[in-house]
Amino acid sequence: MAGETGTFSRRTFLNWVGAAGGSSAVYQASIALGLLPASDAVADRAALPNLDGARRSVVILGAGISGLACAYELERAGFACTVIEASNRIGGRNLTIRRGDVVDEAGYQQVCDFDDHPNLYFNAGPARIPGHHRLVLHYCKVLGVPLEVFVNENRHAWVHDSVAFEGRPVRLREFVTDARGFMTELMAKAISPGDFDAEFTEADAERFFLFLRRYGDLDENDVYRKSGRAGYAEGGMVKPAVYKAPYDFREILKHEFWTRGMHWTAAEDQAAPMMQAVGGNDQLVRGFVRHIESPIIVGAPVQSIMLREGGVDVIYAKGGASQTISADFCLNSIPKHLLPGIRNNFPADYLKGMESVGRGKLMKIGIQMAERFWEKQDIYGGISWTDQPIEQIWYPSHGIHDNKGVMLGAYVFNAGTCLEFGRLTPEERLARAIAQGEKIHPAYASHVQSGVSVVWHRMNHLLGCTAVWRRDTRERWFNRLQQPEGRHYLMGDQISYHPGWQEGALGSAHFALADLGKRVQAELGGDAVHA
Repeated sequence: MAGETGTFSRRTFLNWVGAAGGSSAVYQASIALGLLPASDAVADRAALPNLDGARRSVVILGAGISGLACAYELERAGFACTVIEASNRIGGRNLTIRRGDVVDEAGYQQVCDFDDHPNLYFNAGPARIPGHHRLVLHYCKVLGVPLEVFVNENRHAWVHDSVAFEGRPVRLREFVTDARGFMTELMAKAISPGDFDAEFTEADAERFFLFLRRYGDLDENDVYRKSGRAGYAEGGMVKPAVYKAPYDFREILKHEFWTRGMHWTAAEDQAAPMMQAVGGNDQLVRGFVRHIESPIIVGAPVQSIMLREGGVDVIYAKGGASQTISADFCLNSIPKHLLPGIRNNFPADYLKGMESVGRGKLMKIGIQMAERFWEKQDIYGGISWTDQPIEQIWYPSHGIHDNKGVMLGAYVFNAGTCLEFGRLTPEERLARAIAQGEKIHPAYASHVQSGVSVVWHRMNHLLGCTAVWRRDTRERWFNRLQQPEGRHYLMGDQISYHPGWQEGALGSAHFALADLGKRVQAELGGDAVHA
């Protein structure tokens, strides 16, 4: 190993490697938050029967992505649909915030005062679309929703840890390059050529060491000294390049970035290329609304859901009065933790399953900046990481070289931290995010013009973000909740192996549609289907 960083025994090396075991806990937490898939989401659209004049009615509870997709598919197959939404807006957790938009938070209602400009918005809900989320991409295509590249990782962005590098942020590319170089050097030094005799030929061993040298950019003596992958200290264009000196490896090991963020974009749902809808991800919601003729009744909280032989009766409040709607089927995406509080006649075990699944807590803060100062630091899109409570800062992938921009000033995954932020006023949250942003970008506060926060566990009619499935609750309750109870279907990303993602919501919707379609087909006694 390079002499500048001291010497290490193999025992110390193994202890460090063992410390990485903590990443498995992060992985499991990521599954619970919907950041990583626990299994493949449903990828195929459901086939629905052609009714050929027969009447079948469906009441859809919730105008989020799953409810809108169901209305879109069902009405094209000839079903009579009605969508009922408790809030005054359509889209559920697909929420893009622009000037004048109301953040309907319990206790702290906010009105966004960003400038009125098409590029000044932030996606408080879904913010990125992976390339393998086929259903989301399918609907973007058929509904005419244009997409653009979302920059999920930027090697020019910053990583910050208060206990490493004296609290100074360092460039992501420098951190990753030096960490890879030093770890590869340790591996090369720790392995004796004799260890390969039983399983590798001499040629195999040479190729293995060549791999290490290329991967870590080691020199001919298997020592990591410097690398152009970290960027140049100066020169490189019209003057000779001067490489940056590597960081002290002990400082890198102190840093928390290697436990999570360094491998973030290796995850299936975070890998490049990623996309976003041009003009905000709620363009997908708007695309559905443009193509749906069925009534979508907003501001209509459900008061009662009663199963009966051959159908479902729903009572909802609208205009100060109670309204009743009866349908052959009910597709329900109301958050499962709210359903036990609605009058119903669900079986006891069905309700117990709903109550057994936790609710996620996430928070985002969008901040309008008077100047796109990050572009002067060669940062165009991507994420900076910090061990502070705000966790992440995002730089917009759109509006490059505009005068202003909206940054994501905080993306908080930690549930305890979300609770803490949620107890603050919106003004206090913004002030705290600005103070922490200063640790990464000096003079950060001088650029701030306005901000808005979305604390999902405080949002009216939702009171949570994603479903938190533990292994035991999934084994015990997932199949029970995924299967219909009479003619009532629980759906949404909460009833998927991909909670927190639109693909999970759409997969769950099509799972319910497929079962509903088979039942109607059996009742009609025909074979024709609508695809």
